[in-house]
Amino acid sequence: MKKLMIATCAAAICGGAWAADEAKPVPTETANAKSAEQEEEKDDSPLDGLVSVEAGLAFDSKFLSYGLVDNNDPILTPSASITFFDWLTFGVEALFDTTKYGKKAGYGNRAGRYFELDPSVELRHTFSEEDAGWLPTAVELAVGYSYEYHPRSMGGGTGEPGDDTQFVTFEIGLPDLWIEPTFSYERDIDRDNGTYLNLELGHEFPLIDGDGEDADPVLALRPSAAQGFGNSQRVGGYLCKDWDEETPLHHAGLMDTCLKLTLTWNVCEHLSFSGYVAYYDFLFDRQIRDASRGFESRGRWDESWNFVGGLSVTVSF
Repeated sequence: MKKLMIATCAAAICGGAWAADEAKPVPTETANAKSAEQEEEKDDSPLDGLVSVEAGLAFDSKFLSYGLVDNNDPILTPSASITFFDWLTFGVEALFDTTKYGKKAGYGNRAGRYFELDPSVELRHTFSEEDAGWLPTAVELAVGYSYEYHPRSMGGGTGEPGDDTQFVTFEIGLPDLWIEPTFSYERDIDRDNGTYLNLELGHEFPLIDGDGEDADPVLALRPSAAQGFGNSQRVGGYLCKDWDEETPLHHAGLMDTCLKLTLTWNVCEHLSFSGYVAYYDFLFDRQIRDASRGFESRGRWDESWNFVGGLSVTVSF
């Protein structure tokens, strides 16, 4: 039934224009010229690029933070965002438990209810060589702020909600290079003053090209590799050197390594599906790797590595 609904929605979103074109009579030369003028006027519309809206729904087999298991069961994440002038984005996402995992983890049964709400604001833009002649390649820059909120109803007498916190972020990427390097900085400015750095390298391989030179591919495969680093506050905010004594591991070092494979199907301009598989581990720092084995609150997972996967659908206008 779900597949039928998805197929019907895709057909409705992508097929309307085709059906309308089929119903039109063959245009005359005059009509063609008029149509071209109208299309040009449409492209030059003052509203073009002023506002865009995106909504999505993601499914993840586990919920990880910095490669650590925050929830060993699947989660659902609906999200929405609105972007102005192709620069300023306001967004929000909510994380939902799909099982009674929270009852075992100490924050109460949240099955079917959200356990985290993340509103955010971000400034993002790609500067090309045309914007600044001294740039050797395009540079994408982003600065952002987000608030992590946990419902006060979490716990239900059996536990406590996680502390709310706030983050500031910075990101720089070189999207026109073949390896598409992206460096990101995240600072927790409320809960533990932790700093997390991440460097990702990847490349998108088109499997089915789109219509036109600048069009997104219909089907694309993107392998990527990323490495995280945490300062002593970030590591100590999550890991303990002695879990029995709950003694924080105040030790800066290389955290999670992530190897990821993402497949994206752009059904049409306004609808896309994607799926991913990823491998996480703590490969380069023995202290962090050993401490990570005791992180999962009920001992349901006592390894440093994780395999995860997920699916998502995105609608944009």
